[in-house]
Amino acid sequence: MCAKCVEELQVYQKALDAADAVSAILKRPAFQRDFRLREQLGDSSDAVPSLIADGFPQSTDRFFAQMLYRAKGESVETRTHLRVAKGRDYVTDVELIALCDRYNEIEKMLTGLIRHLEKENRRHRG
Repeated sequence: MCAKCVEELQVYQKALDAADAVSAILKRPAFQRDFRLREQLGDSSDAVPSLIADGFPQSTDRFFAQMLYRAKGESVETRTHLRVAKGRDYVTDVELIALCDRYNEIEKMLTGLIRHLEKENRRHRG
C-alpha cells in the first residue's frame, strides 16, 4: 500500500463524502420525529470512514482487513436503514438509488483493498 496516511485512501474520502450526504438528509424535519432511525442511520454511516481510519494505523495487514470488513458491514447496514427511510417516505426513490450506489461503490472498493491486504499479509505495516 502506497498511502502514507488514511486521508490518501480514495475509499476513505468517498466514505466521508457519503456520510456527509447522509448527514444532510438526517437534518430534515421528518427525521427529527424518528429518533431511533435517525440515530441508527447516522451511526452506521459515520462508522464506515471511522473504521477505515481506525484500521489504517494498525501494525498488521490482517488487522486492517478486519476493520475494513467491519466498515463494509456498516455500509450494508447504512443501505438497509436508507431503505427503511424510503419506506417511511423520508427519502425519495432518486435519493435512495444515488446513496445506495455510493455505498455499493464503497463496498467494492473495500473488497478490493481487503483482497490486497490479505494477499500481502504483512505482519509489520509501515
